[in-house]
Amino acid sequence: MLRYLFHRILQLIPVILGVTLIVFTLTYIAPGDPARLLLPQDASDEDVAQLKHAMGLDRSFFVQYYHFLFGYDGPGDSFDYKGLFALDLGRSYVSNRPVFGTILERFPNTVLLSTVALCLSILVSIPFGIISATRQYSKTDMVVTVLALVGISMPAFWLGMLLIWIFSVQLRLFPSLAVPSNPLSIVLPAITLAAMSTAVQTRMTRSSMLEVMRQDYIRTARAKGLDEKVVIRKHALRNALIPVVTVVGIQVGQLLVGAVLTETVFSYPGIGTIMVDAINRKDTPQILASVVFMALIFAVVNLIVDILYAFIDPRIKAQYIQAGKKKKRGWFHVISRKATP
Repeated sequence: MLRYLFHRILQLIPVILGVTLIVFTLTYIAPGDPARLLLPQDASDEDVAQLKHAMGLDRSFFVQYYHFLFGYDGPGDSFDYKGLFALDLGRSYVSNRPVFGTILERFPNTVLLSTVALCLSILVSIPFGIISATRQYSKTDMVVTVLALVGISMPAFWLGMLLIWIFSVQLRLFPSLAVPSNPLSIVLPAITLAAMSTAVQTRMTRSSMLEVMRQDYIRTARAKGLDEKVVIRKHALRNALIPVVTVVGIQVGQLLVGAVLTETVFSYPGIGTIMVDAINRKDTPQILASVVFMALIFAVVNLIVDILYAFIDPRIKAQYIQAGKKKKRGWFHVISRKATP
């Protein structure tokens, strides 16, 4: 397990570097000049050229990417930074604040929204998936399947505006603007963010339960005279949860990414709002820091999910242990052959 964990952590490095290269390339070729956006509209071309030189934007693509990774020491101190490996990408072009400081300030709000949405999706999807699987081809199964398809197909921004029109404008039950300090204001963003995740997890739970319930040990448990609820809860559900946990782990990362649209619709003060504002204003340091931070969170969540496999399914843990024993025996066999005269 330790060897597997070490290899997975090493795999995060090229993933993060690949993400940074793609995002940096997109921001580099995107239209707009940050130096001209920072200066007044009547600024001369010489002033723009001087500011671009101070910011390091007049260098080539590879030089700028090198500065992005290892830091930049310009003519002045306003645009200096230590680079990605030091977790310092400088200051925002707009707010003049450290970009990672701004992200860490807003990240708890995004975590709160994603956590509420995840809990809501789990509480709804797993029971509905189990009910749909145990009543296959019934009217209940058809209704759950149709709702899951609607949830997958419905765009988050459209659902958010629809919920605002119904529950905020017409019924006046919930506020249209989300504020973390107001519990009621998180209801509509959480429902919007959890819709697609709930639909995906419901379909996965249903298909996984149907596959498990066709296994021989389920027939044996029923043949012993066990109650159907005991068979489903103790024998079927635990084995069916393995692919569900995989989907839930992936959905955690997708909830963080999907929060960009949801936070924009409800003006929620999270990372998504920061990213949209930074993109509109060509705030390159803030864009890069936000995307890298979210990519790192996504990769860490997937790593945690892989580790949880061993605790859910003992067979996976046994495979890791067996692989480690075989490798040790292989090294011992080589050493013994070398020591034999």
